[in-house]
This record gives sequence, C-alpha cells and structure tokens, in this order.
Amino acid sequence: MADFELVADGLRFPEGPVILPDGSVILVEIASGQITRIAADGSKSVVAKPGGGPNGLALGPDGKLYCCNNGGFEYLEANGFLAPHGIAKDYSGGRIERIDLDTGAVEVLYKSGDFGCVLRGPNDIVFDEHGGFWFTDHGKVDYAKRCHDIVGIFYAKADGSHLEEVVFPSNNPNGIGLSPDGKTLYAAETYTCRLMKFNITAPGKVAADAGPGGPGIPVYRPAGYKFFDSLGMEANGNICVATIGECGISVISPEGELVEFVATDDIFTTNIAFGGADMRDAYICLSGSGRLVKTRWARPGLKLKY
Repeated sequence: MADFELVADGLRFPEGPVILPDGSVILVEIASGQITRIAADGSKSVVAKPGGGPNGLALGPDGKLYCCNNGGFEYLEANGFLAPHGIAKDYSGGRIERIDLDTGAVEVLYKSGDFGCVLRGPNDIVFDEHGGFWFTDHGKVDYAKRCHDIVGIFYAKADGSHLEEVVFPSNNPNGIGLSPDGKTLYAAETYTCRLMKFNITAPGKVAADAGPGGPGIPVYRPAGYKFFDSLGMEANGNICVATIGECGISVISPEGELVEFVATDDIFTTNIAFGGADMRDAYICLSGSGRLVKTRWARPGLKLKY
C-alpha cells in the first residue's frame, strides 16, 4: 500500500475534489448536501449548501464551480463506513449547478427537461478546451420499484445555452475524462466495471459507429470483486480509475493494459485528483470512512483546462 498522508477526516461521503493553486481542496460531501473547502492546514469551511446530492465538481472558464447534483441518496452506516443505498426519499431531481466561490450562491444551470433531456443522477464532469463540459448521468436505483434508470453521457455549454445527450444508452456511467490531446473521451461504468472510450469528432460530438454496435469502445475490464467510480488522467494518457470493492486506484494505459494497482484501505475509494507544482500530488477520496488523503504519485497528473 502507498504511503498516504491524511488531509482531512470527518467528512460525509466526500467526492469530486478540485485542487486550487493555494493548496486548498474543494470537494463535495454528498451525504451532507454541501460543498466544503479544506485549507492547506486541514481546516474546513463550507463553500455552499446546494442540498440534494452534490457529486462531481469542476472549475469552469469563468472561475466558478460547476456541480453535478444527483438529487440525493439514502445511506446505510455500519462498522464506521457510510454507503449510498438507493434513491433518497426526498429526491430533489438531477441537475447541473453553477456556484460562486466567493458568495456561495447556487444557480441551477440545467435541470431535467431542459432541451428535452432527462437528468436523473448527474455524477461526474470534465471541461474541454472549448469551454464546454461533458458529464455522466449515473441514474438512480429504486429498490422499492425494483428498477434502475437507463442513462447516458451529456455535453453542455457553460453559459446555459446548450444541453445534449450525446451517448444513449450507457451502462451506469460514473467517472469521465479527456485524453491529453482532447480527441478521446473516457467513461468508467460502475456495475459493469468497464472502462469505455469514445472518439471525439467535434466539440460535443463522438463517432457513432466507432465501437461494436455503437460509439463506445471497450478498453479494460478487470477480474475480481471490483466496481469503477470516478477517474483522473495522467499527463502521459494513462487513465486512473477509482476502484470500489477490492479498493484502490486502477491505472490503465490507453491500450487497455493495467499499468499498476495502488491499493487503499477504504472499500469506497471514489476519486483521484492531481495537484502540486509537478502535478504528482495525488488526492484520493476514501468516501466510506469520510477521509481525504494525499500521496506522491509515480507519474504527473494531467493539468485540467481550468
């Protein structure tokens, strides 16, 4: 196991870390419905309280935070671990929110029904060089109705003028990322535990016939008791997928080879993000136990567009 440094604990299912230039980290606490800043000294402060289920976060071209809000989960808590368990009784709808870092003001940028799109559980987000963003919709599980949503992958403009479901259907997509050259979109499916890629042909467009029977091209699928969550990109093009179950970070080459597996001690290892002057500080969310940890990574992470 790698040498991990504790950055913060006592968090309520943290995800979506964004590393700021001053060394602080902003992340969501899904179970608390809030967005939290963790200073370099480990102190915590609330940035905003959007409610529902804030999930993926990204900084946009305007310096504001863009948040995938899944509308909320129910939770199970046992043996010191917190776990999402189905759709919230007070589910408030899937949406994309824009948040002012200075004031904490929360604006709903897109909601279900806009541009004819259905948003059930927006999950993860990445901006491209054109100022638009891709995001996944992981959907919702309703145990009472014995059903799981059929969902997709979306592209949107940051000014609120365009929302499109580009890939449908997609099998419970979770993490999303872009290759260093911006020509390949990666998405990690949770329950199928597959890493998929899509060939980008234009901003917000993918080749419809690139894969077997559709746009998605399977890249990698591991054996064992594993489920994929969010992902981060290395500067060399490797894809680092947070892995639940046999917990850790699966580092996968663009050719679909397992480069390494970095083990952790939390069954809900959900996110990785890179920062530091050399982009080798890896921040990892250990969500079940409510911790954010940091370690030195073997290779530099990919610097995000914003």
